[in-house]
Order: sequence, then structure tokens, then C-alpha cells
Amino acid sequence: MVRKAIIPAAGYGTRSLPITKAVPKEMFPIGLKPAIHYIVEEAVQSGIEQLLIIISNSKHAILDYFDHSMELETFLKNKNKHHLLQHLELPKIDIFFMKQYYAKGLGDAIRLGKQFVGNEPFGVLLPDDFVISDGTPALQQLIDIYQDTHSSVLGLKKVEEDQLQNYGVIRGDAHTDLIQIEGIVEKPKENPPSDLAVIGRYIFTPQIFQHLEQLMEGVDGELQLTDAIKGLIEYESVYGKIISGDRYDIGKLEEYIELIKIMGEKS
Repeated sequence: MVRKAIIPAAGYGTRSLPITKAVPKEMFPIGLKPAIHYIVEEAVQSGIEQLLIIISNSKHAILDYFDHSMELETFLKNKNKHHLLQHLELPKIDIFFMKQYYAKGLGDAIRLGKQFVGNEPFGVLLPDDFVISDGTPALQQLIDIYQDTHSSVLGLKKVEEDQLQNYGVIRGDAHTDLIQIEGIVEKPKENPPSDLAVIGRYIFTPQIFQHLEQLMEGVDGELQLTDAIKGLIEYESVYGKIISGDRYDIGKLEEYIELIKIMGEKS
């Protein structure tokens, strides 16, 4: 069983400045809920029971959002606005928080969750990546593969060649939507090994922490999760699953606007 997951949410959101100077990107509204609310709901729908959200000192809005507001609840009750209380309901999952005091990369953020995870497989959901699926949630698609393989699984999407330099790109024999990964390159500037990019959904075995703890600064001077995955591939099988569903990056303004329109039509 995959019972635990981590949401790294401590980044500076530089692609969305200047608004992210004051508003965490994870709190960007999609309808009347922030983006991270939907990511937490995806975790719940995928059977996750405990969730660790990694935040920074400037991300208290996320912590406040997932806390109960006794003052507001009391106000609504005293004003006989009981019908509004349903809007304050939170996803039914145990949520824990940990601070990453300096944004040293995705690998460093996930490494902070070692004690939370223990000796269990776990999921990772990046709140930048929003996946709309008409059927199985994106994380659940990876969990289904893990239950068959008992191996780490990365979510994949085909990406246009000129965009591959923005992603981790895998090498493997892609005859089906399930690929055994032979290698991975972080943000290749030229000669990408495939057109399959890693998106923000992962299932890892706890062995990933052995490689996270050995990380040196990589691309962009950060501790890259991709480098830890490279090490993991040398010791055990790692699979990639082409995610079924439409993926949107809320850090890209045009995709964020399109997502708002789509979610508005669905509501």
C-alpha cells in the first residue's frame, strides 16, 4: 500500500513574479479554491492517508488554509449562515508541515521527508502540475503500476522538442505507455534522449533517500531529484508511465488561464 505522499511547496515561484512575492503560487485560485486544494484532493482520491507539505517561511498562507478558522466558523454560526460552513470543509486526510528554510532544489525538499516516510513507498505531487483526468487520478495511475512492479514509477508526458530543455527527460524503450527507464537527463540543452518528459507525479521506494542524501549541486546549482533517480536506476528497476489526462503547468500564464476556463466550464 502507498499510504503517504509529499507535496514540495517551498519554491520561490520566480516564473510567476511579481504576484508570488506576496501570494504563493500554490494558492493561485482555480474557481473558489486554491490550486493546492485540488492536488490534496487528488492525493485523497488516490488512497493517500498522510500528507507532508514542505513549505518555506513565506508560505504561511498554505498552512493557514489547511487549518480550521474557529473565528470564522463561529461568526458564520452566530449569523445563521450555516449553509456557508460547507465551503470551509477540508479534504479528509492527515496533513503535516515541514519548513525548508532555503530553496536548494526539489531533491533537498523531498529529502526532508525521510522520517515522515519511514520504510514505506510514497508518492510525490508537484503542485505546479495540474492533471485533469476523466477516469483514474494521475497519482493513482502510478500507484497501480507500483502495485504490480513494487518499483519506483515516474509520471511522463510527451513534450515538444523545443520544450524538453525545461524538464527531466528519460531514456527507454517506449513501445507502450509503460516504459522501463534506462536513463534520465535534467534539462538537456541538446540531443534529448527522447520526447518523454517527467511531470510532477512520482511513486518512490524508500531507497531513493540513500541517493538523495548523497546529492551534490547539479543543474542550476540545486540538489536535483533527477540525479538521485539516476543513482536509483543503477540499483533497481524504475518505470515510467505516460499519464492519461491533460496536464497544465500553472507556472505558465497561458496554461493557467486555460485551466481556469476549463475548470469553470466543469463547475
